[in-house]
Amino acid sequence: MTFVSPKQIPYELILGWRYTRAGRATRRNGFISFISGVSMLGIALGVAALIIVLSVMNGFQKEVRDRMLGVVSHIEVFAPNGAALPDVARTLAEVRAHQQVVGAAPFIATQALLARGEEMKGAIVRGIDPAAEPAVTDLAIDLKKSALMRLVPGDFGVVLGGELARSLGVRQGDKVTLVAPSGQVTPAGVVPRLKQMTVVGTFDSGHYEYDSSLVLIHIDDAAKIFRLEGPTGVRLKLKDLHQAREVGAELARSLSGDLVVRDWTRQNRTWFAAVQVEKRMMFIILTLIVAVAAFNLVSTLVMTVTDKRADIAILRTLGASPGSIMGIFVVQGAMVGVIGTLAGLALGLGVAFNIDVIVPALEQLFHASFLPKDIYLISRMPSEPQQADIVPITVISLVLAFLATLYPSWRASQVNPAEALRYE
Repeated sequence: MTFVSPKQIPYELILGWRYTRAGRATRRNGFISFISGVSMLGIALGVAALIIVLSVMNGFQKEVRDRMLGVVSHIEVFAPNGAALPDVARTLAEVRAHQQVVGAAPFIATQALLARGEEMKGAIVRGIDPAAEPAVTDLAIDLKKSALMRLVPGDFGVVLGGELARSLGVRQGDKVTLVAPSGQVTPAGVVPRLKQMTVVGTFDSGHYEYDSSLVLIHIDDAAKIFRLEGPTGVRLKLKDLHQAREVGAELARSLSGDLVVRDWTRQNRTWFAAVQVEKRMMFIILTLIVAVAAFNLVSTLVMTVTDKRADIAILRTLGASPGSIMGIFVVQGAMVGVIGTLAGLALGLGVAFNIDVIVPALEQLFHASFLPKDIYLISRMPSEPQQADIVPITVISLVLAFLATLYPSWRASQVNPAEALRYE
């Protein structure tokens, strides 16, 4: 084993580290050391805040996306204007021929009103094939052995989102009235078409938008109620959900007939775009916190240079070059930046990886809910630290700390030994 002798360590590094941790001998030095500690703490808190906020935003986006994809499919192929597909069998065969497609199921999508007594709610009605639907959504997999088994053609059963069922005050076995959007023409005028349905089950996807509005019925019942000749579209599941936009473009070019192809990135597209903009803005704003803390080093080092003028003069008379003097104070500032950045990195990752424990504890302590699910779509605080965020944060913090040392260090290298020692 090879040991490094103190004589082999550059004196710039030794003195820089000594100036960083020293400062208790006099009241003035103690004040300088305090300012240095405040700068270090500011950098640590800025780095930690950046990591925590960006991790929460990543987790929030992933959580909403995953829950949304538990209900919606990766790609939808449908006829324009809500009409029935002209040839369902051919469309299914063509989409299944694509190598990225692992599941396909027909569906009917429309809107209606759901009534129970005096309560009436708008609903998204989705007619599904209970046997084929588990191939395209995770929600159907969860319901395959329960509610979906009770969707029998001709029985006119419905599966409601949990929030929708609670708002209507119904549970399994109760009756609800489905009001179709297109009326029935009679001699007395246009009369709304009503159909009494039986609630055969409920679901909770964890996504408030769908839990409060989605209604599942058998595809044959949907065709009868809404007077359609067949499915209005086909839902697809892909091997890689991130390839949805490319696969959608390929299917739009290859499918026969006048069909519309829509991938999951275009559903709630505005919301995802808003999250990305907010993430960039938060990165810029919180980076300014790190910048302010880093440039506090300028005042710290200027005060240190003023306090150490006699030491600098003695080193110069002993043969130290201006570059060596500059190196001492660069090391001191860099040490503050490195220690502050590493402390912030540890604190930020510690909170980000344990936020699912910290936030519930704070909610219980303050008797508050930080994420009302009717506003934020999810009810728990998610977190997903990503290397693509952490590495730039660390590099930017270190670079800013290094840049903050250059001017004070240059000032130190310009100290005139004769003037500095004149009054000593």
